[in-house]
Amino acid sequence: MEFDIVGPDAIRDGSATDAYFDRTETTLRHAGRNPRVVAEITADQFPDGDYELLAGVKDAAALLEGRDVDVDAIPSGRLFDGGPVMRIEGDYLEFARLETSLLGFLSHASGVGTAALDVRRAAPDSLVLSFGARHVHPSIAAMIERSAVIAGLDGFSHVAAGDVIGREASGTMPHALLICFGRGNQEQAWAAFDEAVEEDVPRVALCDTYSDEIDEVLRAAAALGDDLDSVRLDTTGSRRGNFRHIVREVRWTLDAHGREDVDIFVSGGLGPADLRELGDVADGFGVGGYVSNADPVDFALDIVEVDGEPAAKRGKLTGAKAVYRTADGGHHVGLRDRAGPDDGDALLQPLLRGGEIVEDFDFGLDAAVERAARDAELCAYEPPTSA
Repeated sequence: MEFDIVGPDAIRDGSATDAYFDRTETTLRHAGRNPRVVAEITADQFPDGDYELLAGVKDAAALLEGRDVDVDAIPSGRLFDGGPVMRIEGDYLEFARLETSLLGFLSHASGVGTAALDVRRAAPDSLVLSFGARHVHPSIAAMIERSAVIAGLDGFSHVAAGDVIGREASGTMPHALLICFGRGNQEQAWAAFDEAVEEDVPRVALCDTYSDEIDEVLRAAAALGDDLDSVRLDTTGSRRGNFRHIVREVRWTLDAHGREDVDIFVSGGLGPADLRELGDVADGFGVGGYVSNADPVDFALDIVEVDGEPAAKRGKLTGAKAVYRTADGGHHVGLRDRAGPDDGDALLQPLLRGGEIVEDFDFGLDAAVERAARDAELCAYEPPTSA
């Protein structure tokens, strides 16, 4: 049995497409038509103050590389609000069948990155890890974790994704480890973990498997002594009650027993509202489905010029455009051949020329992280107020 995965060869050769692009290509070739076009990938026509984080540009560039097209793009990690995030110029048949995959690369990664930015901004001073890879198809785990890191999350859980993006995965123990040692034998599980794993792995004891959180936290502190770095509370929602009160009680109890050095890490079904509520009583968070299950950004690819003349379908803005970030954090959209704002920083940068990657376009993960943090501050990005 094979996995239900569309492979990279099908993506690269354009087979990973919607059927109507096959028919479009057949029709245009039959008619002898292949106009030179400008196409733009856009979510919103005009700025509305609802910023989103762009991700997925590296994969989009890999798809377009080798095609006879010129491409400009906003680099991953920048916030956008209306207007194009990518502009493609070339003969239409050179890239027509790639639209489906291009939109998928940008839409999904940007949705995940934006959700990750929500939780990052909700707990700016806390350790926040991405724990959601188990909620998605394993073939896209690296995209999930890269997008989360771009948004500023401090780490992630998926080992193979770490191999792909060049970062080491984080994580210590699941409830399954405690259960394998049996009820009442939590100390054996914690001690075995301490003895077995590498010294540089933090000693984080999961403390809510069989009994009250306070009971297990004190037992873990006694079992591991000074080796204990943190305790993790992953209490199922049906047993939480007032979770903030539980976390505060754990903190109080640890402090009362002279263990101010032990941090508290919480996870399980958390979103931005939870991080705001718990940010002053917990030291770190693992966030899963809110990030990994994020809705994709609703990008569309539209032709806006044909053979040098403005052209767009009804409801879309005609003509090639430019987008700018101003010093006050504003986002501005204008026609490419007109002057932009006096203090505007052009967001679209040369990505490919004649199908070749422009040498100074920065795909680096660290650079994308820096861009996201800078833009989030400049644009005063705020996460949703509800969970």
